Amino acid sequence: MMTTTKPQPVQLIPMEAITGWEEFLRDGEAYLKTAAAAHQKRQDVFTPGILYNIIAMAIEKFVMAALMRHGTLPYNHTMTDLVESMEETFPDTMGDISAGLIEMDKYQDICALDDNYHISPPAMEEIPDMLELGQKLRSLVVNKLLATGRSVQ
Repeated sequence: MMTTTKPQPVQLIPMEAITGWEEFLRDGEAYLKTAAAAHQKRQDVFTPGILYNIIAMAIEKFVMAALMRHGTLPYNHTMTDLVESMEETFPDTMGDISAGLIEMDKYQDICALDDNYHISPPAMEEIPDMLELGQKLRSLVVNKLLATGRSVQ
């Protein structure tokens, strides 16, 4: 009988920043600002589906900025993949943000291995929570992850 042992995680040496992370941060700021203003003043034009996608782009940009600043990239770009990459790179920092981001995946079930995908836009009433989630992630990235590096307390 062959026994298998779980491979131990490899300790990675911190890498140099990937150039362009600052642009991702600026883009994240712009997308989040646009989504907040659109939700507040232009709900006649910006549907919940459009707002969801703008917020999702802001979130992705913030994650990319943080990861690139620390020399790494996500495996993929679903919210679940972005959370996994953040948790690997910055252990014990995401807190309740993780669950909220993973929850956002339910609106766009897109799998590269499947020819079918499902898009179900959120209700307008769900947008404020998504905006708050984007703001929480922004604050984490700007105030902790970019400011202090990997050793976040």
